[in-house]
Amino acid sequence: MKNEVKKKKVIVVGGGFAGVSFIHKLDRNLFEVLLIDKINHHQFQPLFYQVATSQIEPSSISFPLRNIFNNYPNVRIRLAEVKRIVAGENRVETTIGDFEYDYLVLAYGCMTNFFGNQTIPKHALTLKSTYDAITIRNHILRTFEKIVYVDEEKQKPLNNLVIVGAGPTGVELAGAFAEIKKNILPKDYHRLDFSKFTIWLIEGSENTLNNLSTLAQTSSKRYLENMGVKVITKTFVKDYDGETLVLSNGDNIIAKTVIWTAGVTGNRMEGLPAEVLAPGNRIRVDRLNRMQGSGNVFALGDIAMMETPKYPKGHPQVANVAITQAKRLARNLKNIELYKQTTDYEYIDLGSMATIGRNKAVVDLPFFSFKGYFAWLIWMFLHLMKILSVKNRFIIFINWAWAYITKDTSLRLILTPEKTEG
Repeated sequence: MKNEVKKKKVIVVGGGFAGVSFIHKLDRNLFEVLLIDKINHHQFQPLFYQVATSQIEPSSISFPLRNIFNNYPNVRIRLAEVKRIVAGENRVETTIGDFEYDYLVLAYGCMTNFFGNQTIPKHALTLKSTYDAITIRNHILRTFEKIVYVDEEKQKPLNNLVIVGAGPTGVELAGAFAEIKKNILPKDYHRLDFSKFTIWLIEGSENTLNNLSTLAQTSSKRYLENMGVKVITKTFVKDYDGETLVLSNGDNIIAKTVIWTAGVTGNRMEGLPAEVLAPGNRIRVDRLNRMQGSGNVFALGDIAMMETPKYPKGHPQVANVAITQAKRLARNLKNIELYKQTTDYEYIDLGSMATIGRNKAVVDLPFFSFKGYFAWLIWMFLHLMKILSVKNRFIIFINWAWAYITKDTSLRLILTPEKTEG
């Protein structure tokens, strides 16, 4: 009788793009996997803004981890938070106990970066999870319910919606809110003067979509301004107390709604040596995504800081990097176990894109850029194909098609604990 090979224990921390892609590609015959995450579902981050703006339901972009891996007998899942890594003992300490590993893969992603400001996080909304998206949706709808009955003076801070950060998330949010302001909310609130409702987009750099091409920068700004968004560039937010937004140019904006999309920083993890942490709490890794100074701890995606000749300051913190690093690491771990040659990671940038609204998008490919209706179709198709389940693709497509034809959605539900406001 042939002896069964003892499988190596792999702990994966985080069920985002990197964690899920890594487990999908890992050899089931060689590895046992323990996936640890604080939430029980994978979240499709590129479409958070559509949940926040009532275009699709959160269940359409949220996928239970146990369902994703229900055909993977080598995968166990634990709902917990990793409190500390004890690398010297090949062990992680979690809120439900300790677990040992042969290999540890860190893919726990990033959190919102407030650049050291202590006041802004207490009052600004963020968009880093499905829960955040639902919170924004609830807040916006409640804001209009308040505008209906408060006097004119109290309406002023409610009539300003400020988005801080003009990267893809900020631009897509601003465009979506501008379309809702024009096409949807006036149908629900017939007596409100929506000319008083102002959407602001604040950006510290010189352009919107500053990391994309010149065409994307100029086109996105022009699209937004034509849609009525007030775009302010080369300006930083200095403070926000829940009512007054203080800008570096000396201006103030009175607003009850501020959504912060201005940057990310790595989540902190106890037990990591200080010397492996790069700026932004990213973990320094080699070309195999192995943590500096370690033999069996790896980091993937947004938290991995891999310096290469093409990317001396690390790779962009985007989904495609996380997915391709994960797939490469899965192959390399198999090769390590089989005493075969490993392959260094090299990122091939296939391009970037952002949608600003109906028939409006920008796409940067390696050799050319384009905008408009065709770019919008490409954006929709590619995002639809990245959704994990066929059923969810179909549901999202139906929602998009209905919204396109009718310029309306029926998803404007306030989902909060029942509470009476005075």
